Amino acid sequence: MSLTEKVSQAGKDGKLMPSAVENLIAWSNGGLPEWAMQSIHELVDRGEWAELNDRFYRYLEFGTGGMRGRTIGKVAAKGETGMLSASGSPEHAGIGCNMLNDFTLVRATIGLHRYISKYLATEKLVVKPKIVIAHDVRHFSRHFCELAASVWTKLGGEAYIFEGPRSTPQLSFSVRYLKAHTGVVITASHNPPHDNGYKAYFVDGAQVTPPHDSGIIAEVDGVPLSAVHAFLKTDISKVVTLKKDADDAYLAVAAEAVIDKELLKKSGLRAVYTNIHGVGGVSTMPLLKQVGVDVTQVPEQAAFDARFPTVKSPNPENAEALSLAVALAEKGGQDVVMATDPDSDRMGVAVRNKAGKLELLSGNQVGALLADYRVNKYKELGWIPKEGSQSAALVKTFVTTPLQDAVGKAHGVKVINTLTGFKWIAGKMRGYEEKLAKAMGPGFNYDATPFRERAKLLQQHSTFYLFGTEESYGYLPNDSLRDKDGNAACLMFSELCAWVKSRGLTVPEYLDEIYLRCGFYLEGVINIYYEGASGAAKIKRILDTYRSAPPTAFGDTKVTRFQDFGREKFYDTDGEQIPAQDLYLVTLANGYSFAARGSGTEPKMKFYLFAEEPVKSAADLPNAKMKAKSTLDALKALIEADARKRAEG
Repeated sequence: MSLTEKVSQAGKDGKLMPSAVENLIAWSNGGLPEWAMQSIHELVDRGEWAELNDRFYRYLEFGTGGMRGRTIGKVAAKGETGMLSASGSPEHAGIGCNMLNDFTLVRATIGLHRYISKYLATEKLVVKPKIVIAHDVRHFSRHFCELAASVWTKLGGEAYIFEGPRSTPQLSFSVRYLKAHTGVVITASHNPPHDNGYKAYFVDGAQVTPPHDSGIIAEVDGVPLSAVHAFLKTDISKVVTLKKDADDAYLAVAAEAVIDKELLKKSGLRAVYTNIHGVGGVSTMPLLKQVGVDVTQVPEQAAFDARFPTVKSPNPENAEALSLAVALAEKGGQDVVMATDPDSDRMGVAVRNKAGKLELLSGNQVGALLADYRVNKYKELGWIPKEGSQSAALVKTFVTTPLQDAVGKAHGVKVINTLTGFKWIAGKMRGYEEKLAKAMGPGFNYDATPFRERAKLLQQHSTFYLFGTEESYGYLPNDSLRDKDGNAACLMFSELCAWVKSRGLTVPEYLDEIYLRCGFYLEGVINIYYEGASGAAKIKRILDTYRSAPPTAFGDTKVTRFQDFGREKFYDTDGEQIPAQDLYLVTLANGYSFAARGSGTEPKMKFYLFAEEPVKSAADLPNAKMKAKSTLDALKALIEADARKRAEG
């Protein structure tokens, strides 16, 4: 039997999904390289139907932020593995239209170039489309970076890359710094080693938002496999490699995260830092040393390594990922532990409590601490009025702790809630920037205006962005770049620790001070993973049934409000309409609440739980903490059981 006959028969026998059959045959007849055809033949002959379904049931979706998916299959063919590199990378990224490989990456880059070219024509700009591309340390990241740059120059555009791995926030900054029209970073953030990704950025240095996201998606979807082959050979002869000045420019802007430099220099703060084998050491280490932090790097995790061999997951949300750093700090007596993920856009921490032991803080807790400290400091230095201002804003996502709403209210500043993802936070910054530029008139240069002066002008004519955060360990101090920044977050948190230390307190004690002012808040999260084609269907069932048959109670606790962001209209504090999305907010009779959404970056369903208990005095706080935890744990079990039941239909 021919390959086409074998695949067709597997479809008739119910072993392959109809879409997988169609895509497999199309790709097999699409002029693939010899190694790719050998790999498909091998997987078919071995009857790896589940693997082939996962690889071919759809085209890897170029979503609103780009693509993310496997580069190495659960089951690999010999032709893909080939000769392993010194860092353990297979010779080729796995074949399949639902994999991130040379074919899907070239297709995405062609589509992005087509959209940017049309955008420039609409704006009446007669220039070559300019792109900046960065990459992390993952399998194939450098190869994908050079391949994408090669495609761009072959299409007639200008392409800039870095000499080695660089962080996602540096890419965001560099789009603005180089006045590029778009940017891409090759990363899968904190995903498992077998994944990689392709994140697209627009002219403002932020991930793309409407209407550009749907426009790019349409262009990518319109690129046939036949258009890819002419671009598969990499040629970077016309690609510009950025020099040290590009790094220095980013570091100078990241350093502006520190509000009170003298405080840090005087503190004698001692820290342990780990980049968990990722790019963080390139920027975070020199930044910390520059401001006077006595920082020790975890030696076992300092080197780039796509396998992330010392951790189960390179995710600073997980205690296990920080275990080596915590052990080193316990031995050395350092004040704080900080960790960044592989592309250094997120940060996790451990701090010493009153008993002198290190304890982990959640992203929600870190965000609330930084928000409160930074608003306090801006008031102290006279950047904003002591009574607060509605022309100064904290910006957060709906799935981030309501404690930040309470902090903002207590300080008299505006709080904006956005959809999940830093691109929506960046969208608010873009609006504030455009409003100021319009008020100042032609010739005004936003980025060239010193930060302190810009803060004053924004409060006079627009809104001054104070700080932005999301619960998933992402923080951004100012609007000089437009994505979360783990490098700058380490600086911000070091300054906060120095301030707490100068008061003779611990960070958990400072957090308790916030609770006494605002009430006690506790958060929880449920991640339900469903991989592959069957998993995608289960996630869809949960989302669909939440809409068609919303929950009415969990145990004895009734649902008092159900908000569907896909069907109802919602507006933020500025009066701007929030785009429709499959996001549900559920409020319960006991005042607790939770949000439900499908992850945009991983094959999972996410639930974000929020507990709130009043606190009248310090004596009330221990009971409030215990009650919130026990109630939230019980609620978590009920929500997860209900979701798994919905997933099965």
